[in-house]
Amino acid sequence: MAKVEKIEGVQIHDQAIVETDRLGVGTKVWAFAHVLEGALIGKNCNICDHTLIEGDVVIGDDVTIKSGAYLWDGLRIEDRVFIGPNVTFTNDIRPRSKSYPAQFSSTHIGQGTSIGANATLICGITLGQWTLVGAGSVVTKDVPDYALVYGIPASVKGYVCECCRDLVFKDSFAMCSCGKAYQCKTEGVARTK
Repeated sequence: MAKVEKIEGVQIHDQAIVETDRLGVGTKVWAFAHVLEGALIGKNCNICDHTLIEGDVVIGDDVTIKSGAYLWDGLRIEDRVFIGPNVTFTNDIRPRSKSYPAQFSSTHIGQGTSIGANATLICGITLGQWTLVGAGSVVTKDVPDYALVYGIPASVKGYVCECCRDLVFKDSFAMCSCGKAYQCKTEGVARTK
């Protein structure tokens, strides 16, 4: 597909290469970003300089992708996700040059998740909603909703509110200073109010 020069309601920098017309209103694509044909990007997203988005990537609304992040085929990103600078995604657990799987592994990033700079995510995992991944972490397995994870390999160190403050549980309940309430159950943390 040829480079798309203009999409109504979308800002595309002159030095960006956008090959898909599937971008939502209010989205901005900055210099030296490359978005391949087929990619689906929601409304009000911010695609920063020096990013690459392959064709089998789906991005929700209000997503920020900072400089140096490459989004490979199979990645699914829900609304309001923050991807920090130089976050590394993978999509093939056993890559070989010029040898491609029938289908790349899928990685799912839940709503409201924030991923810190230079974190690496191994393919085939799911990050639950409103998770927080610390900078430089290596995430090798699924992360539950509201979990704070960091380290190599990343492990759950606590839980955070949707506003990103730490949650302190007492008798399985936590009330954040922002007014949101949570309950810790055997299957994980859930918002109650």
